[in-house]
Amino acid sequence: MKWYYPLLLVALVVACTESRPGTYAEAADPAPDTLADWSKVSKQLNVSFGNIDTRYAKSSIPAMEKTTAWTGSGWRGERISAQVVLWSAADIHQVECEFTPFRSDGSILYAGIAQARFVRYVLTDIFEPGCGHRKPEDFPASLTPDMLDSLNCFDLEARTTRPVWLTFDIPPGAKPGVYTSTLSIHARNRKAQKLDITLEVLPQTLPGAKDWEFHLDLWQHPSAVARINKVKPWSEEHWKLMETPMKMLADAGQKVITATLNKDPWNHQCYDAYEDMIVWTKNADSIWTYDYSVFDRWVEFMMNLGVKKLINCYSMIPWNNELHYLDAITGKYVDISAKPGSKEFVDLWTPFLTDFRKHLEEKGWLKIANIAMDERSPQDMKATLDLLQKVAPEFGVALADNHKSYKQYPYLKDICVSFGSTFEESDLAYRKQHGLISTCYVCCSDRFPNVFTFSDPAEATFIAWYATAAGLDGFLRWAYNSWVENPVIDSRFRTWPAGDTYIIYPGDRSSIRFERLREGIQDVEKIRILREQLMLSSKGDAPDKLAKLDEELAKFNIPAIPPVPCHEMLHRGKKVLEEISR
Repeated sequence: MKWYYPLLLVALVVACTESRPGTYAEAADPAPDTLADWSKVSKQLNVSFGNIDTRYAKSSIPAMEKTTAWTGSGWRGERISAQVVLWSAADIHQVECEFTPFRSDGSILYAGIAQARFVRYVLTDIFEPGCGHRKPEDFPASLTPDMLDSLNCFDLEARTTRPVWLTFDIPPGAKPGVYTSTLSIHARNRKAQKLDITLEVLPQTLPGAKDWEFHLDLWQHPSAVARINKVKPWSEEHWKLMETPMKMLADAGQKVITATLNKDPWNHQCYDAYEDMIVWTKNADSIWTYDYSVFDRWVEFMMNLGVKKLINCYSMIPWNNELHYLDAITGKYVDISAKPGSKEFVDLWTPFLTDFRKHLEEKGWLKIANIAMDERSPQDMKATLDLLQKVAPEFGVALADNHKSYKQYPYLKDICVSFGSTFEESDLAYRKQHGLISTCYVCCSDRFPNVFTFSDPAEATFIAWYATAAGLDGFLRWAYNSWVENPVIDSRFRTWPAGDTYIIYPGDRSSIRFERLREGIQDVEKIRILREQLMLSSKGDAPDKLAKLDEELAKFNIPAIPPVPCHEMLHRGKKVLEEISR
């Protein structure tokens, strides 16, 4: 592993030019802190480590004691995060960050394992009333720090605060030990500020994301990438633009490819409709043909990035029961209503399922392909499953279930229940015994835990701890990148609380929410590994350590808002996890 032993210092960022770097203007603050007295704040660049559980308001003076030292620890192969806060009463131009290599006794980790990203502010609102149509003027708006920008340097406006998100990707081959580094904060015509970093590399190793067992299912939306970048869907430019954001998803442990079978399964409920992945054509002789070229390329594209456990294909029950097909005679699309159980439903789906099954067999994907449904009624599910069982029983079925349909169909391969609507213990035991996937999801109806842009950042981490404590396999969220009209400026939407429709940003930008979600997944993977090690260990203290770990994890099995802040629960849980990791 020679690649992390360089002889020369490697800077994290390139130097700023004398001109202002290209960027965009954030929205004006609709609710500035009018009580903040910036007249008493230094006009120099103020710098301090903050904490990752706090969203620092743009117009407020950070309420903290300045600290220039940070200490953290992590497993080999783990990503850990920290947050620096900048503020000043005066304009500060061309701020940039630079790390020195991380040095331990005889070992060096190169500076590139660290990344500093300026946190950008977007407009947000509040939870009330959860799901339902909303107008921006009906809810109080504010600025919230969330997007992690890729700019190398940034201008800090007078009388504002700017967080900087730090991530440290510990190399899998790093030698365990305590490493130190310096983060220098440079600004034009200002003295550089230096911050001390101490990073302890623990002896345990976290495997690569493809080997994580936590079942992450964030629904992808390719069409949103095309619209936001003004390119034709499924063009070569479109495929290229999807590489980095979908690789980010794979690197977080994503297990499921989101595919579509026919017309937009969700009836254009988000800003962008889903473009067809499979073209159905009714020929002059009434024989059906199906073009799978986009579907095949999408599946292969995601698999090449490392997402290859399941292909969930939506949906035999679109939200408006409407399908469409290309009429070969007229060359135009025909819309048709096909309610489950109707003659139209049977006539349309029977030839498709027969052909689709054959196609997937030829591709070698049939065993990992599910016909997927989202929050459909028990009556519609019965009619659909009856047809599936008759025509193509080889297909697995995935369901985001808000009707406890799993009680009626315990054999479904992939069932996800809404937070708070837990599986009954006997049903969950049956599903585990038969190797079936059981997860939970949150959506616009869940005040807690969630990943809205106004949510407590720790809630994203709490989700994985809860799922694991409840005996579930993982977590589903309906939108990874269903971007609103201008997501880097305004995260609000016409229907749901702000941020509900996406967790990453255009331009290959992550978010605080996404980083914290990944953090929780890493945590529960570590818990899984430690439990396996302790159960096999012959050491005398292994049973006590296992009991302590299990006791701490069990505290997170709360399908409601916990009695103490979730970040406090996480601090205690992580402390136990770190102690046992040693």
